[in-house]
Amino acid sequence: MVRIIIRLLVLLLLGLAAFITYDRYTQEPPPPPAPLTEQIDHILIEKSARRMTVFRDGQAVRTYKIALGFAPDGDKLQQGDGKTPEGMFTITRRNPNSKYHLSLGIDYPQADDIARAKAAGLDPGGDIFIHGQPNGFGKLATIPTDWTAGCIAVSDAEIEELWRVVQTGTTVEIKP
Repeated sequence: MVRIIIRLLVLLLLGLAAFITYDRYTQEPPPPPAPLTEQIDHILIEKSARRMTVFRDGQAVRTYKIALGFAPDGDKLQQGDGKTPEGMFTITRRNPNSKYHLSLGIDYPQADDIARAKAAGLDPGGDIFIHGQPNGFGKLATIPTDWTAGCIAVSDAEIEELWRVVQTGTTVEIKP
């Protein structure tokens, strides 16, 4: 009799586990947020959190997961160091023919970056962008680790959204 009760309890627990698992994996994911349609005026990049937040009139309107340079800790010092620069910047150019789907260029290096690099006998580097995935790759997947030469990478769908709402002159703040 005890064996029958134990078997029934085991069957009951297995049935309950199967129901919970089925319910969890058959629920539809939440719908994606509505696309941004109004111009944003500020971008905040938090390197340590791998997070980029865009703002309109001081209000956060969307947050994105990002990938950075292959050696992201610290401020960019020279060409090839794999670091993403830190400080206040501005979007100065838009490249629809980027090797990384679409790209928004920031005004790095600035005068203090150039002076610091020159004093150390180094090339400060340049061509820092917020961009999508490598062409021919991004529509299939998003590279999940830090991989750029110092840029800020998002998915192709995300850079397409940003492309629509970020204009030349938008401020970009990059924090450690």
